[in-house]
Amino acid sequence: MNLIIDVGNSFIKVAVFKADKVVEVAQTTESDFLKKISNIFENHPSIAKIMVSSVGKLSDAYIEGLSVFAPVLILNKNSKLPFKNEYATPNTLGVDRIALVAAAFYAYPQKNCLVIDAGTCITYDFLDEKGVYKGGAISPGIRMRYKAMHAFTAKLPLIDSFGLENFIGNSTETCMISGVINGTVNEIEATILQYQRKFKDLTVILTGGDSHFLSKRLKSSIFAHPNFLMEGVNYILELNKH
Repeated sequence: MNLIIDVGNSFIKVAVFKADKVVEVAQTTESDFLKKISNIFENHPSIAKIMVSSVGKLSDAYIEGLSVFAPVLILNKNSKLPFKNEYATPNTLGVDRIALVAAAFYAYPQKNCLVIDAGTCITYDFLDEKGVYKGGAISPGIRMRYKAMHAFTAKLPLIDSFGLENFIGNSTETCMISGVINGTVNEIEATILQYQRKFKDLTVILTGGDSHFLSKRLKSSIFAHPNFLMEGVNYILELNKH
């Protein structure tokens, strides 16, 4: 069994895998991290390997603490990958994006895949049918758009709402909600259309913290995978065990 740890910008997610099947998924904070890990090992003592994928902050002390439970591998630029990477600046490619592309490689072999991860940022990553990663795009996520409007103006309020009742806002707050939600949905739809025009038989995968909300509003045919990133890390861990 493997333990996968995904350290994001907002939360830490952990998942236990038996082969390629998820046995348990949980979410925690840094302050409760080692307590959560202890509980997981109590429930799953046969965990033999750990892999950490981190784009957020997790102190070295916590990483060292993990090694008490099982050998730890860190997903980084030197990890063996199943796909060919044509990203022009591979040293700057986020490990979260690497994991998502690996998941697409195994889940949808010989397919043109666009993976959309809707979280703090919205990332778009394209893997072609030959297993070559070409790159993609990065844009602000929903909450980041709200925070930017508040931070860079004098009077716009800080809001955090997903409740869009009408695309025509009739107050400052509802206008902001309409702009952010409709802007995000329309951006995703337009991006999918761009790829569909260039690549035949495109498979679109939507994942990330806001994927459940967005999947209900997208007209495009997509596959929603809430644990896609951790599945990708698990595949990479298996590839790097030897």
